[in-house]
Amino acid sequence: MDELKTKPIWILLLSFLGLLFLFKHTISVLRWLFITLLRPAKNLKKFGSWALITAPTEGIGKSFAFELARKGLNLILVGRNIHKLQNVTRAVQSEYPNIQIKIVVVDFSSSDLTVGIRNIEEEIGGVDVGVLINNVGITYPSAKFFHAVDEEIWMNIIRVNIEATTRVTMAVLPGMLKRKKGAVVNIGSGASIVVPSHPLFAIYAASKAYVDQWSRSIHVEYKDQGIDVQCQVPLYVATKMVSKVASIEKSSLFVPSPDAYVRSAVRRIGHGEPRCTPYWTHSIQWFFAYYFIPEFLLDAWRLSIGLHRMCATERL
Repeated sequence: MDELKTKPIWILLLSFLGLLFLFKHTISVLRWLFITLLRPAKNLKKFGSWALITAPTEGIGKSFAFELARKGLNLILVGRNIHKLQNVTRAVQSEYPNIQIKIVVVDFSSSDLTVGIRNIEEEIGGVDVGVLINNVGITYPSAKFFHAVDEEIWMNIIRVNIEATTRVTMAVLPGMLKRKKGAVVNIGSGASIVVPSHPLFAIYAASKAYVDQWSRSIHVEYKDQGIDVQCQVPLYVATKMVSKVASIEKSSLFVPSPDAYVRSAVRRIGHGEPRCTPYWTHSIQWFFAYYFIPEFLLDAWRLSIGLHRMCATERL
């Protein structure tokens, strides 16, 4: 005690603040370890016996179909290619023969989604859709400056990433509200959240920023009515779309396979988190980008990558 009395007050204050800082971040790390490694997954059947998945024929969407079937949920698969939908249906049912599967054909890039949404509403009538996975999403075929993006491309991005996701949720949500339970999962992107900008993919990044803010807002609107809305934020996953824009062909420590990503994603559903980064290495990347790398460096890095990809595409 005598030693403490002899120390200047500012040293004691700094020591106290340092301990608070250390305590806060120790708690954060322990919480992250618990959520990532120890927290049990929710029983998704408590929300309902059916799950609706958009774009379920490849990549993350297909992995969601298998994982939710493994969890015992019947499936409504919504996509534009009937043959691919049928192939996924056969593959899932060969592994999980007791699972019922409905197919709805909708082209989400259509300028008029009225008929497609009506078809979804007809298929979900009379069934308790408890989980909605808004997975559908598209990006540029290659990096481009904003003014050079073809109108058809950017209009399709807006229709698919924003309008379709909004309309499908509008169709499914009333049933959830009536039953006072449900989980809505919207697939966002690190392009709109983890980095401060995403040059040469600006419209895609902006569309995913909509998904993030909209998800967090309706999470607050409906959380007291039994509806859990969540924006899940993947970084790179080894999908066909990522291979086109980022030349990543194989999974790795920081680029999980769709199956590995979705196993983590499903464990995060229903815990009341408006936004999360399900895969553990993605959350580490986000942490370092947010706390340790200045925005101007991230901006320069993303622009450099975009220009490199644009030049590589033009040389083909």
